[in-house]
Amino acid sequence: MQPWPVSGHKVSAGGTCAAVSPAIKIRRRRVRDLQDPLAQTAQELEPPSHHLSPEERALLYEEALYTVLHRLGQPEPSHVREASELLQYLQEAFHMEPEEHQQMLQQVQKLEKPIFCLKATVKQAKGILGKDVSGFSDPYCLLGIEQGVGVQGGSPGSRHRQKAVVRHTIPEEQTHRTQVITQTLNPVWEETFILEFEDISNSSFHLDMWDMDTVESVRQKLGELTDLHGLRRIFKEARKDKGQDDFLGNVVVRLQDLRCREDQWYPLEPCTETYPDRGQCHLQFQLIHKRRAPAASRSQPSYMVHLHLLQQLVSHEVTRHQAGSTSWDGSLSPQAATILFLHATQKDLSDFHQSLAGWLIAASTRAWSSRAAASCTPSPASSTSGSRAGSRENRVLVQMCKMKAFRELCPDSTPLPRLVTETLRTGTVQWFHLKQQHHQPMVPGMLEAGRALLSLVQDIIGDLHQCQHTWNKIFQNTLKIDLFSMAFLELQWLVAKRVQDHTAAVAGSPMSPEMGESLFQLYVSLKQLCQLDPGPTERDGVLALDGFHRWFQPAIPSWLQKTYSVALARVQRAVQMDELVPLSELTKHSTSAVDLSTCFAQISHTARQLDWPDPEEAFMITVKFVEDTCRLALVYCSLIKARAQELSAGQKDQGQAANMLCVVVNDMEQLRLVIGKLPTQLAWEALEQRVGAVLEQGQLQNTLHAQLQGALAGLGHEIRTGVRTLAKQLEVGIAKHIQKLVGLKESVLPEDAILPLMKFLEVKLCYLNTNLVQENFSSLLTLLWTYTLTLLMEGAASQRSCPLASSRLKTALQNLEICFYAEGCGLPPAALHTNTFQALQRDLELQATSSRELIQKYFCSRIQQQAETASEELGAVTVKASYRTSEQKLRVELLSASSLLPLDSNGSSDPFVQLTLEPRHEFPELAPRETQKHKKDLHPLFDETFEFLVPAEPCQKDGACLLLTVLDHDTLGADDLEGEAFLPLRSVPGLTGPEEPGEVPQTRLPLTYPALNGDPILQLLESRKGDREAQAFVRLRRQRAKQASQHAPRPGR
Repeated sequence: MQPWPVSGHKVSAGGTCAAVSPAIKIRRRRVRDLQDPLAQTAQELEPPSHHLSPEERALLYEEALYTVLHRLGQPEPSHVREASELLQYLQEAFHMEPEEHQQMLQQVQKLEKPIFCLKATVKQAKGILGKDVSGFSDPYCLLGIEQGVGVQGGSPGSRHRQKAVVRHTIPEEQTHRTQVITQTLNPVWEETFILEFEDISNSSFHLDMWDMDTVESVRQKLGELTDLHGLRRIFKEARKDKGQDDFLGNVVVRLQDLRCREDQWYPLEPCTETYPDRGQCHLQFQLIHKRRAPAASRSQPSYMVHLHLLQQLVSHEVTRHQAGSTSWDGSLSPQAATILFLHATQKDLSDFHQSLAGWLIAASTRAWSSRAAASCTPSPASSTSGSRAGSRENRVLVQMCKMKAFRELCPDSTPLPRLVTETLRTGTVQWFHLKQQHHQPMVPGMLEAGRALLSLVQDIIGDLHQCQHTWNKIFQNTLKIDLFSMAFLELQWLVAKRVQDHTAAVAGSPMSPEMGESLFQLYVSLKQLCQLDPGPTERDGVLALDGFHRWFQPAIPSWLQKTYSVALARVQRAVQMDELVPLSELTKHSTSAVDLSTCFAQISHTARQLDWPDPEEAFMITVKFVEDTCRLALVYCSLIKARAQELSAGQKDQGQAANMLCVVVNDMEQLRLVIGKLPTQLAWEALEQRVGAVLEQGQLQNTLHAQLQGALAGLGHEIRTGVRTLAKQLEVGIAKHIQKLVGLKESVLPEDAILPLMKFLEVKLCYLNTNLVQENFSSLLTLLWTYTLTLLMEGAASQRSCPLASSRLKTALQNLEICFYAEGCGLPPAALHTNTFQALQRDLELQATSSRELIQKYFCSRIQQQAETASEELGAVTVKASYRTSEQKLRVELLSASSLLPLDSNGSSDPFVQLTLEPRHEFPELAPRETQKHKKDLHPLFDETFEFLVPAEPCQKDGACLLLTVLDHDTLGADDLEGEAFLPLRSVPGLTGPEEPGEVPQTRLPLTYPALNGDPILQLLESRKGDREAQAFVRLRRQRAKQASQHAPRPGR
């Protein structure tokens, strides 16, 4: 039987009828040619018998041997390459004795070879050159096979390029031509040709593509002109012969490089480099036989021979698997698949006929019953290898129902989709019962029954996945049947009935850990099954599995207890095996912390798997999970500390014990980080949204967060205790070095004095930074910094009167600040600059200062107080001051005083002003000056001028000032203090600005009193008993403060 109509004539370009070509050209297949593809094989639809007569079997064996011996083309990647392996398989499949096999093989080798043919289909091209004036072409193809040309070192395309390869090298009777497709750059031909050849090793397929040119006038060409390129083409054609076609490109393929079937795009090769990119041509090739010598090929239709061969090989596959006590899944072995592929290709059988043969064999062979259930009568159970066959077999069903004979013989038959749907539903139920029987436990018992039911559900889930991704698409495309929704609804009802019966039976007996684990796995599998639900749009009503979680409610306590018990056992085992050694330089915790994180992750995974639908019960389950997790954390802390004590008990090396303590603290810190992730891992936010309508406001916060905060507080206490233990080991060394620092000789510089302390801290802190995680190291630094500041405060208090020791402590504080900051890797500035640090810094700054510098600071503070004083409740003085650089003279005009306090008993005062340049050590040669005394005058006008011979340099120093002390003269006793005013010498004209001042402005200075509560600078100077200058200065200042306290201003002044 020939599968397609053929034409045996070829019309030449000139229109004359040529001789019948050995190569038969097959014209484009149209729809009318395929109206009834099964009409010619209607008598063959009856399933063949499973048993062949010896004569038929011999003829079929001869056919199979002939197919293998005359194999053409390169093998497919999944096929068997060696002919000996295929021949051995055929001998086994046909049960041939070695002598009989050799005899048949010799007979077949003597048979005449077939006529080898290349079935070439020119489908289309794209991106070809436009050769006409319009920018398009009128392409057609010339093709043929060049024989007897050997090519050394490559393909035929590697030889010298020439245009008319087919036209000049292949005889005209062996040359074939496609139709001309006018005015296009993407022609579509869809024309098939059968080309004969003798030797595949030295034969090549050639295709030349040309642009058909017809004779046109210049006026016609100008009418088609669209751009300058078209004009250039006109000039080029003017130089050509009239009617000469243009070359577009060629394709050359060696036949020995082809597989039995090829379908790909080939680039059109140029003859010159002018236009290297000439587009592509889509070609299909198939290597076939004609005039095969075996008797079966000459006497029987090709389809029937292939059907018998398929039946024989399938029978052998089934028998071979039965002998190995295994069930056959319907997949052919590589040898059988290779032989059937070669036979169908050489006989040029269509995919339709191959599918029909497979469908008939599956429908009639009991040995193929599992595959029939899986693909020919599909159910959710299917294999990947059967999906392609199932798609073809569905097309066979559709084509059968469209046949005119089927409609005439079965006019009142049920519509095919409904018939197939009912078959699928029945097959699904039958498949379920077969699976259930397959998983029937060998030993009776509830535990074994639960495990069998779990395996059944898991098989159903896997098959439904396969159905959803493979079979549903096939049935939707061919029959518009939603196979997946139908199968899911049937199976979920069957599963629900069996699960409900099983859980009801289990509820009446004690719950063992094994039974609880089996029920949990069954619960999780049912959740996965329900997730496959296609949705309410694809079904009506509720599912039988809706609310299935209630069947498992009695097992919840067993699940929770099992989860905690497993985690606790794993924690105990992990701690017992832990050697308290860091995992790596970057990972500073030990193995038990990793195992503990895994335990908590497993608890969270179990909670997510459980995902209990009822909100209130889900909240209680989450509370239990959090409680167990927090309890495990505290148990771990106790276990890891005991483990550290156990390992360090026999250790004489204190450093090793410190290493273990660092690891323990790091493990606890890692545990704290893991515990902090519980809200995310257990999805507290989603739970809060679910239970919002069930629980009282804030109940979740008060319960879950309280549990979590309690656990974190306990862990924090354990971590602080460990860090405190490490800190105490360093505090002893820090105290010893600071004590030595203070007691060093005066000849030792401060920088050298602090060197031992800094080396000690560098070694210890580097060691701890290496062995502690950042959080714990920062906590340790905070403790050490606080302790160090306390020691420095005590040292500063004991060394107030010693500037040298205070200078050393000041230098130590500065370097310790740098050390603990560690270029941003230690404590942040906010943690370093505490109130204690700032107070200590101020005290040491003063204590390390010399007495004269302290006196300067005192006057700087009084000048600052003067600048900030605006009130004149003590009165004020008015002066004019200037400095003449040329004379080095400071000129002071004391103009007046006003609003002085009445200090005498008569309600008035006898004021005068004392003028001194301060500090005295800067102006040692200048004695104080005084004004005239004014009797009973609270607003005296002095109008006196004073000149001080003084260089400009000391006047410009910090604290340099003119001190104006207003006194009340007493004849019998000491003079009383009216107030003091301080004029900074830096602001005097002449010392700043022009050298010779012009008009000098008046300066009004409010009077001030010394601080009544004592000044820290004066207190520090007073502590320096051996410094006479300091003591004299303090006595004078104390005297002024005492005078001020005796004459405090009345309220309201």
